[in-house]
Amino acid sequence: MNKEQQDRRKKSPVQIRNKKASFEYFFVDTFTAGIVLTGTEIKSIRAGKASLVDSFCYINKGEMWVQGMNISPYFYGSYANHEAKRPRKLLLTKKEIRSLETESKTPGFTIIPILIFIDENGRAKVDIALAKGKKEYDKRQTLKEKEDRREMDRARKYY
Repeated sequence: MNKEQQDRRKKSPVQIRNKKASFEYFFVDTFTAGIVLTGTEIKSIRAGKASLVDSFCYINKGEMWVQGMNISPYFYGSYANHEAKRPRKLLLTKKEIRSLETESKTPGFTIIPILIFIDENGRAKVDIALAKGKKEYDKRQTLKEKEDRREMDRARKYY
């Protein structure tokens, strides 16, 4: 991911993160994918009513899907409101899907969504990552580093 892409994400009015993912996994490679949504789903995402907890991606018949993503029903929706946890199709190139498919077949690797954001054209995008699961000692090390960073920030604040 280059600097320009990171700046666009930071400017996005909506950023829904999967905070648990960075604790549970090492991110090997990241991709940005479009997502196929209905009208009330995009309205709920723009209102910030979505969650990536316990969601994962899988490949079926050459297409990438995300399962377990919770997009709450739109408050002002009518009878045409959407299902909250339905599988949603992700839009990637065939080359990206093939590379993810071969890499994810390796034991210990999985594909997980890590961020939902709205791009400058008003479209919802999902950052997905090819991830490798952390061991218990890796998780302890991550917590230790986070605590050390927090202490250093406190020390800088006082001096």
